[in-house]
Amino acid sequence: MDLLLILTYTGICVVIFKVFKIPLNKWTVPTAILGGVVMIGVLLMTMNYNHPYGKFAKEIYVSVPIVPAVKGVVISVDAQPNMQLKKDDVLFKVDPVPYEQKVAGLKARLKAASIDLDRAKELLRKRAGKQRDVDQATANVDSLSAQLKSAEYNLERTVVRAPSDGMVTQLALRPGVMAVPIPLRPSMLFIPDQGQQIAGSFWQNSLLRMKPGYMAEVIIDAVPGHVFQGKVKVVLPAMSEGDVQYSGNMISANRLASHGRAIAIIELDEDLKDYGLPRGVQGKIAIISDYDPLHVSMIRRILLRMMGWINYVFPMK
Repeated sequence: MDLLLILTYTGICVVIFKVFKIPLNKWTVPTAILGGVVMIGVLLMTMNYNHPYGKFAKEIYVSVPIVPAVKGVVISVDAQPNMQLKKDDVLFKVDPVPYEQKVAGLKARLKAASIDLDRAKELLRKRAGKQRDVDQATANVDSLSAQLKSAEYNLERTVVRAPSDGMVTQLALRPGVMAVPIPLRPSMLFIPDQGQQIAGSFWQNSLLRMKPGYMAEVIIDAVPGHVFQGKVKVVLPAMSEGDVQYSGNMISANRLASHGRAIAIIELDEDLKDYGLPRGVQGKIAIISDYDPLHVSMIRRILLRMMGWINYVFPMK
């Protein structure tokens, strides 16, 4: 963006020299250069501090790893990749036979235990039995009832359903795969429907000019020439560069030397879905704060739009 400002000033100088036929000598050229250094330097310092610019910005979203609650062989994959799903739609099914057998066995045991409990109560009523036998039979029934509920829960979980509205992407699960309830090895990745937010990284010297509610403008590489309007939702209250966790190891001084960048979350007024873009697109952000000496916010807006136009040719890195 700084280069665009310098090039613009250079172009203006060339036009002025040509139109007014100003001779190129040891007075005019140094004057134009010195004037440009002073003018551009003041503009850059004022603009960069009061209207922070995020060179690195990206849409952020949350994905949900789908891990089955029970272990078993996958017998069918019902979810279609990259297709919209509703909450509780079936994603895939695990072979239910072992869990059905366990439920059936527990039901039979519970039925027999209930008969024993009734018999023990009847003997106690006739004064031919003991209270201890009734208590033991009751405890056995309660234990089997709890085991049956657990088994029925596991049987129900052999059908894995969508946790919310959303979609499955990069689906590689196939029937015959052994699905296991290990969080480190999910069976598929689910992307729930969620609001679209843009996260941008900014130098720390502009943090006093990054407040929630400030206006923001965003350009997306995939939508050249268009500027998205939005507002700063939040500036994250912590940076990972200062995070210290227990590990049993000493912290290296090199970590303290790393320069962290503040992260701001921008909510857009437009919906990126209208443009058919995939999740995670990248772009750039300019925050327009309420502090606007010399009215340089207009220059920031113009430069951002120029960068958006350049995206028609190639993305600005």
